[in-house]
Amino acid sequence: MPTTASSSTSEPSPALSRRPLTGALGAVAVGAVLALLLSLLAGPWARQMLFDAWQRTLPRAIGNDVTVVMIDDPAVREVGPWPWPRSRLAQLVLSIAQHKPKAIAFDVLFTEPDRFNPDGIQHAYPDIDPAIKAGIGRLPTLDSQFAGVIGQAPVLLARSGISAQAFGVKGAAAAQLLVDPEMAGKPPVRAFAWPRAVTNIPELDDVALAHAFLNAEPDADGVFRRVPIAMMIGDRAMPGMAAELARMKAGAERIAWKGMVATIGPITLRSDETGTLPLRFGKFPETHIVSAAAAMAPDSPAAEFADKVVIIGLGTEGSVDLVKTPLERTFGVTVQAQAVDAMLHHGWLERPLWIELAEWALALVLVLLVIVAGQRRRWASAVAAGGGLLLMPLSWAVFTGPGLLFDPLRPIVIGFGAALAAGVRSFLAARAERTRLANELVARQMANAVQEGELQAARGIQLGMVPTSDLMAHLDPAIDAAAMLEPARSVGGDFFDAFRVDATRLLFIIADVTGKGVPAALFMAVSKTLAKSVLVREQGGLAHAVETLNAELLRESDDSMGVTMLVVLVDCSSGELVMVNAGHENPVLLRTDGAVEVVPMDGGPPFCVMDFPYPEERRTLAPGETLVLITDGVSEAQDEHGTLFGIEGALDWLKQADQSDPATLVSGMMRAVRAFEEPAEPADDLTVMAIRYNGPQAG
Repeated sequence: MPTTASSSTSEPSPALSRRPLTGALGAVAVGAVLALLLSLLAGPWARQMLFDAWQRTLPRAIGNDVTVVMIDDPAVREVGPWPWPRSRLAQLVLSIAQHKPKAIAFDVLFTEPDRFNPDGIQHAYPDIDPAIKAGIGRLPTLDSQFAGVIGQAPVLLARSGISAQAFGVKGAAAAQLLVDPEMAGKPPVRAFAWPRAVTNIPELDDVALAHAFLNAEPDADGVFRRVPIAMMIGDRAMPGMAAELARMKAGAERIAWKGMVATIGPITLRSDETGTLPLRFGKFPETHIVSAAAAMAPDSPAAEFADKVVIIGLGTEGSVDLVKTPLERTFGVTVQAQAVDAMLHHGWLERPLWIELAEWALALVLVLLVIVAGQRRRWASAVAAGGGLLLMPLSWAVFTGPGLLFDPLRPIVIGFGAALAAGVRSFLAARAERTRLANELVARQMANAVQEGELQAARGIQLGMVPTSDLMAHLDPAIDAAAMLEPARSVGGDFFDAFRVDATRLLFIIADVTGKGVPAALFMAVSKTLAKSVLVREQGGLAHAVETLNAELLRESDDSMGVTMLVVLVDCSSGELVMVNAGHENPVLLRTDGAVEVVPMDGGPPFCVMDFPYPEERRTLAPGETLVLITDGVSEAQDEHGTLFGIEGALDWLKQADQSDPATLVSGMMRAVRAFEEPAEPADDLTVMAIRYNGPQAG
């Protein structure tokens, strides 16, 4: 029988097998690129937040080389509001200088003459006596007093780079600035650059031992994280305040640049591309902060000044010099102090180019691992998460150790982006596959439903081809006959038939086609039609008719088909039986005394095997005796353990059965066999026929 063709999905074609991998690579690539763009856009902000968190988790310990003298509220209450007269500042410098510090720096600029100079007083009091006014005019200026002190102490005065003109201040050009000493080399090309500089008044600026710039720029979020080592004013390189104070403390002759490395005596600073030094911040100790009032006292703390860098700055309530660092809001002067300490004690952070290259390389490795792991469901996310768990501790380790700024977020974000894309792609592919399978299932169920309907229709046709129970019961008054057929599947290869040959004889057929299902059912229909046609027409005797039937079936069959058949011709007037057995189960005789025995027959091979001279075998039924015909569905029935029902089982059951009614006998044996097979599925078609001879007087 032709079968419906179906394509197997167990062995996909090479083209199809490459599609999932190609799709996965594409999804991972898209996810990685999107994550890369996110990293480029949000990466600097996220990186800063992470590194700030590292700093807050483990602030740097501050050394003991820098002291801050704070012009704070106690000092203002004692001396007066800021700005102070330069004479008081001179007193402050003298009080500190007596303890031999390495440097004294002012974190403020003196861009105008002291308002308490004699000419300022004269201008403030225009109506005073001319003689007094003339006497005041002969007094030395407070700026000159202050300059005298500055010239005798290691004082550094601050400067500030400005644009061409800021706040109405024109500033000085680079050529006008005295720089001591000149800087060797050039800072990085992206270093801060200003066209002009705001300086102190010449009277003070000219006598100071050193000069440096206060300029520092916060990041976009307003947080100060770095200080300039140097900057460009016009075409000249100038030092930042912290770097110059570190030079003075180290006793170095100059600051030398080579690429992004600045050398200050024994100190080697590695700047970023802007010539600034990223700081690792700490809490500046309160013990290193001295009030200006205490510094000017006769018993000023010598230990806080001797051989140290001293920075004087403003720290009064409402001071505008408040800045934000990764750790806290603090005064700008303490940031300068931390920067000096960081340069002296390697308290800076570095992010060299090879670190960025390593981040990109690790991102690529994670993406490749995601691609490999993505071939197995749910492993891509696990790989990305595992990479994150390893990279975060690595970032912490290199931060706390050599002070390197390794950003784990870049490879993590790119890896997770790739994993997310792979996961989404896997989810969509799985959903599409589920949809495809569901559609296939629905189509298969519909096809099965159609096929089942067709098979059920075929089953009805097959069962309609055999005589009904009513026909079997009314063949002849001398005979009580009953038969039942139950295919193992919807349709099968068993069949039976019963019909009148002439006035006194009936012909009974029971047969079994090799195999089951539709092919067997089709050949069964051919066999049944040929059997009835040949056996009714044939006039040469039953054996000759059977040989003719075999020859016809041989022409119709193929090598895989065969038919077993038992043909019984009953003479209703005498009970004589003429039987031919073509490879079928032998009949069973039920005697009137209840005895049960198998009727032995010589028979021959099944039909469709060879030409064979089948013998006629005769026997006579006594009134009240019953002949039972079965197929191998009875003898070869198996239970769940493989035990056969067998002929012995059939005989044992028949001995206990009610033998008086063929219909009851047949239905009972059918139920007994099927009950024996449970819960296993029926292995073969099942057919049982019973022929009871009532005797000629019944006719």
